[in-house]
Amino acid sequence: MRAVIPYKKENAKSRLSPILSRIEREQFVELMLRDVVSSLREAGVNDIDILATSEYRSLTDLNVNIIIDPNDLNESINKYLEKMDQPVLIIMADLPLARSEQVKNIINSNEDVVIVPGKGGGTNVLSIKNPSRFHVQYYGMSFCNHCAIAKDMQQSLRIYDSFLLSTDIDEPHDIVEILLHGHGFSLEYAQGKFELESGRARVKLTSTQ
Repeated sequence: MRAVIPYKKENAKSRLSPILSRIEREQFVELMLRDVVSSLREAGVNDIDILATSEYRSLTDLNVNIIIDPNDLNESINKYLEKMDQPVLIIMADLPLARSEQVKNIINSNEDVVIVPGKGGGTNVLSIKNPSRFHVQYYGMSFCNHCAIAKDMQQSLRIYDSFLLSTDIDEPHDIVEILLHGHGFSLEYAQGKFELESGRARVKLTSTQ
């Protein structure tokens, strides 16, 4: 199994701008990426490609293969899949709650395609046994898109239900989940900037600064 992580750092996670500056957001996305790489390695996935929009020298210590492709997400991933002759796991960089146990369960599945849905109809993880026979269609209701593509291509399909893998970090309230369920670099970063405030309703996020 080979893993690929799409990654863009420049002005990342703009929806977190109410609570983090641009520099802080760029630091944060790198730490989330490092947590994802760590979980992959713990699961025994050592062939890791980062599909990046530009060169990031700060990632050289990760010992991963960095592929530079400034094109659209769909175009860059589909071009990548066309060249692959081994199973591929596509996992997003903003999944710091990922654990090796879930990764192992996914890559050991018998189905041709395993999809982990994200919030609002997105796709957070895609495991593809026959990548040259598959293509991605992210944005919008990508979860439905990928289910339909697997069906059209007569690939067996599994929907993998996981709270941890379905929780991508996009909005300020998502930081709550890192403080509750996180680990690694992203948890340490969040703990340095925020704390939880418990009330009669849902837990809220407050700044420590």
